[in-house]
Amino acid sequence: MSVILLIETSSINCSVAVCDGNKILAAVEKREMNIHASAITLFIEQALKESNKNLKDLNAIAVGKGPGSYTGLRIGVSTAKGLCYALNIPLIACQSLRTIFESAKEISFHQNAVYRPLLDARRMEVYTCKFDAKGNQIEDTNAVIIDEQTFKEETLTETCIYFGDGAEKTKTYYQHNENITYVDELYPSANYMHYEAIEKFNKSEFEDLVYFEPFYLKEFYFNK
Repeated sequence: MSVILLIETSSINCSVAVCDGNKILAAVEKREMNIHASAITLFIEQALKESNKNLKDLNAIAVGKGPGSYTGLRIGVSTAKGLCYALNIPLIACQSLRTIFESAKEISFHQNAVYRPLLDARRMEVYTCKFDAKGNQIEDTNAVIIDEQTFKEETLTETCIYFGDGAEKTKTYYQHNENITYVDELYPSANYMHYEAIEKFNKSEFEDLVYFEPFYLKEFYFNK
């Protein structure tokens, strides 16, 4: 089997897990603003201890690449890259939208539904894409502004599962649409990264430690 440390920090959920193949051995996470920098190393230590593993047992490290919180992604990716350098093991990048899709599918599975993760991108904007029930991504990841027209066509013709911290923004326009099922209180979690992480590990789909950067999707702006 392959022991992989999983790190997901693209949202307010600071999340770490350890898997051995497709089995999650331990997981530690907390949903709280601005804790990632102070909590990430502690969560890694705790997850390793609970899984009866240590750093030298790791075969790879997987990190959520986004899109999502600029600060959260920077912390997660820099931590993962630093450990990979020190341990001389490969880095795997996992799509944060696919990770949250895996958790939504487990809670609400409909064979013919389309699954739309919606992650908050501030104001009325979200990061989103679309998956079928088998996990095939059928729409490119993009940032969209929510209004009454954004998802009108799909909500009239398809069975839809909406989830993520940006899904609440759609309820203003689509809450009473009978074609939509909402799965509330979902965030990308390291608990569900192993599906993609193991798949990429087995295919040796690793990132270049020098050049890899998070998938921000949008430019980062700050007030001077």
